[in-house]
Amino acid sequence: MRGAVIYAPGDVRVEERENPTIVAPTDAIIRISATCVCGSDLWDYRGVNDVAQPTPMGHEYVGVVTEIGDEVKSTKVGDFVVGSFFASDNTCEICQAGYQSRCAHVEFVGAGGAQSEYLRVPLADGTLVATPGMPDEDLIPSLLAASDVLGTGWFGAVAAEAGPGKTVAVVGDGAVGLLAVLAAKQLGAERIIIFSRHPDRQKLAREFGATHIIEERGDEGVARIKELTGGYGAHSVIEAVGTQESMMQAIRSTRAGGHVGFVGVAHGVELPGEELFFAEVHLLGGPAPVRNFLPELVQLIWDRKIDPGKVFDLTLPLEKAAEGYRAMDERLAIKALLKP
Repeated sequence: MRGAVIYAPGDVRVEERENPTIVAPTDAIIRISATCVCGSDLWDYRGVNDVAQPTPMGHEYVGVVTEIGDEVKSTKVGDFVVGSFFASDNTCEICQAGYQSRCAHVEFVGAGGAQSEYLRVPLADGTLVATPGMPDEDLIPSLLAASDVLGTGWFGAVAAEAGPGKTVAVVGDGAVGLLAVLAAKQLGAERIIIFSRHPDRQKLAREFGATHIIEERGDEGVARIKELTGGYGAHSVIEAVGTQESMMQAIRSTRAGGHVGFVGVAHGVELPGEELFFAEVHLLGGPAPVRNFLPELVQLIWDRKIDPGKVFDLTLPLEKAAEGYRAMDERLAIKALLKP
């Protein structure tokens, strides 16, 4: 099969790879219908993460089940499925508490490289969610978004306790931040503020439900949040970047007693203990337990109540994966969808 492999920062190639096979009786093999480049993939592409050897890329996927292991019961060949980037049994105590991304038997699905034609999914019964039928082509981008960026944005909003009567702020205008806006809207937030300097992203944020745009960052951005909230700060703040600056901006934008949901993959983030102590805010975040939200998100998409696929503003054949990486790295695209 064909699949994307990163060799070094800035060096992504699509090449022949071995087809995946059933390794454990709980595995499933799916034929990928659509995959994409994630903002977190750019940490490798930019050299922030070490690339020690050629590594298959991609962890977002939807497709059709072509083979299952002997112990797979809830997924069958021919199902169109959406899965999380973390495989989980969905039965252990941690999963039952809603944190499938920290399952006692967790595996990273992306180790097999989802930017490819086929993918092995471990723990298929606990990881994959089948759609009610074979989706129309126009629904596939939105279903793909559910496998990561929508589920991650949704977790950020839930962790920040976005809801009716709340003012919600979103730090980060990438795909996750934009879909956190959509999530906050669905959860009933009264006001939704996003930090963004890019007109195309501002436009999409408003389509998803943003009521205010703040272009300032850092202390100036925090001051603008305070102006909009009578000096208190937002009830709920979603951090969707993963840098020191973005995390501190999120904490400082939150009112005392408020909640920060942090879902940006953290790089070099260190929290100052004394400031955190006196901030008196709640912090919850980490790798999103996407599987916890997938049944609800798939149904919302299937019923055409939400359209998160709008975050894909560039569609390319898998063979041009490197072009998708470049476009996102240079902020020429919000998110690139790849069609095998």
